[in-house]
Amino acid sequence: MPSPISAGVRRALPIVLGYVPVGFAFGVLAVKSQIPPSLAVIMSVLLFAGSGQFVIAGLWGAGVGAASVVVAVFVVNLRHLLMSAALAEYLAPLARWQRFLFGCELTDETFGVHIGAFQKGWQLAAGTLYACNLTAHSAWVGGTALGVFCGELVTDVRPLGLDYALTAMFLALLVPQCVSRLHVVVALLAGVLSLGFKIAGMGQWNVVMATVLAACAGTCLLRRECRPSGEARA
Repeated sequence: MPSPISAGVRRALPIVLGYVPVGFAFGVLAVKSQIPPSLAVIMSVLLFAGSGQFVIAGLWGAGVGAASVVVAVFVVNLRHLLMSAALAEYLAPLARWQRFLFGCELTDETFGVHIGAFQKGWQLAAGTLYACNLTAHSAWVGGTALGVFCGELVTDVRPLGLDYALTAMFLALLVPQCVSRLHVVVALLAGVLSLGFKIAGMGQWNVVMATVLAACAGTCLLRRECRPSGEARA
């Protein structure tokens, strides 16, 4: 019987495979955007927000003001409210301070791994949660440090395929969760809506709005399927 900590580390391994190259790409971009190397690493330690950090690097390099950067990162990370709400019922037995520490380490990828495990019936174990999160966080910081110190040697991460690593990791986490037609419909609807909103010029709100609308549509379809046949005819 594996210990909770070893189970958490194993749970994080797929994330590590994605975080190291993507963290490396962020480190390279940070150096190219004139972010001090030490600050880039500190950002990965304290902020730990992949897409948010890429937004910061891009805006920093463009000379955008601090207030605009804060607003942009806030909008990008609004999706964490939805992820936290989805995990709330599973984490309810934990003490408030334990849920707070868990929330500080919550990312899209750790959310995908944890929600998938809970849906499969895995028992709640704080050691497993924290071990998974800290392993993933360490991989992100390590990848950032490598990218920062090797940034001068890499002029463009695209030929290495690192710019696609984050997308590939999201797809790898999404596919195992699509266990029914409803899941597939919601996932496809969210993707189409997000792309449509992006093309329409919505900006960083596209992901949040697409997620909310697709989730609402999925909830309506689920309630319709679960409605008794007599009620449906009425």
